[in-house]
Amino acid sequence: MLDTAGVATSFADEMKTHHGKLRGKAADAQAAQHALQQAAHAVTEQHDVQHKAAHSLLNAWQSKAAPSFEKDSDKFGKELTVTAGASRKGARVVGEVTDALAGRHQATGKLIDEFVAKARKLIDAGYLLARNGSPAALLLAIGDVADLAGKYLKESSGHLKNARAEMEEAARKLRALQKELAHDGVADKGGAHTKPGHHEKHEKHQKHAKHEKHHGTKPSHSKKVDKILDHARSNLGYHEGPNNRNKWGPTGQPWCSYFATSMWRKSGVDIPKYGFTGDVYKWGERHHLAYGRGAIAHQAKAGDAILFGTGPSYGGSTHIGIIEKVDGHKITTIEGNASDRVERNTYVLPRDAHRFYGGVHPK
Repeated sequence: MLDTAGVATSFADEMKTHHGKLRGKAADAQAAQHALQQAAHAVTEQHDVQHKAAHSLLNAWQSKAAPSFEKDSDKFGKELTVTAGASRKGARVVGEVTDALAGRHQATGKLIDEFVAKARKLIDAGYLLARNGSPAALLLAIGDVADLAGKYLKESSGHLKNARAEMEEAARKLRALQKELAHDGVADKGGAHTKPGHHEKHEKHQKHAKHEKHHGTKPSHSKKVDKILDHARSNLGYHEGPNNRNKWGPTGQPWCSYFATSMWRKSGVDIPKYGFTGDVYKWGERHHLAYGRGAIAHQAKAGDAILFGTGPSYGGSTHIGIIEKVDGHKITTIEGNASDRVERNTYVLPRDAHRFYGGVHPK
């Protein structure tokens, strides 16, 4: 007996990947919103405590220094008020994108259910006709399901792209809020008396130090790992074309796994060019090269693949990156299809440990 439900479901794998990514993004946004809300609450409490303590001290303290202390205390209180207000505004911005992501995650889940139901009907009808003497009917039905999958995949891809756009807009608003906070005239020490060019000079020095950190003296790696990192770095900044068009995988599909496995293959790692991230982890398990979330802190190395999500199953494995550097609790990665491009990101353990479910050493 043909498992028509299983066949129909297999056509929804890429949609499940989109569904998993949206779930991960919604969870991250919700965590950020909660953190900002907690920060606002904590700063407000600190302001109340500071205000009461300063008031009590001034009532009991008679000194020439008292007016100066009162002025400094008021300024500090204003700084806390501004910071708490900014945290609340930030929480509202992130809250809006959290709701949008949750809605897109739910909508994509409904798309998958709707597609599987329609696909199963098509396959059931084709299978019945095939058993009744029309053997080509099943093949025609499978073709119809493939066409149907393309239409639904385009819609789920649209949800993912729109989610990225919404997150980028939220990030823009948060950057504007940060800039406003930095130049509000309260917390900005020195105000108009700050030397012109000082901030730019400091920023330039930081960028130079960061560049040296990434591209200065190379740590001791194997030649294979050096090649992996060189190939990955050479593609930093690459941006996909319309409909996920990219250099490593088929148009219309997420390409983070195609990028990671292509970098490995180009460097001599004998691994297939996988399109699904969970297959990379399963490959690592078969070759005794995989490690789980609990081992990331002490096993992660430059050149490794690091897997995002909750596990290697469809819907659980959502993204993949190549580890460029491990520096104490910081893991720096180069990721394909991150905001539609190849980009470098840094994560801190254990704060970001929930993002990953494991890693794989290159063979």
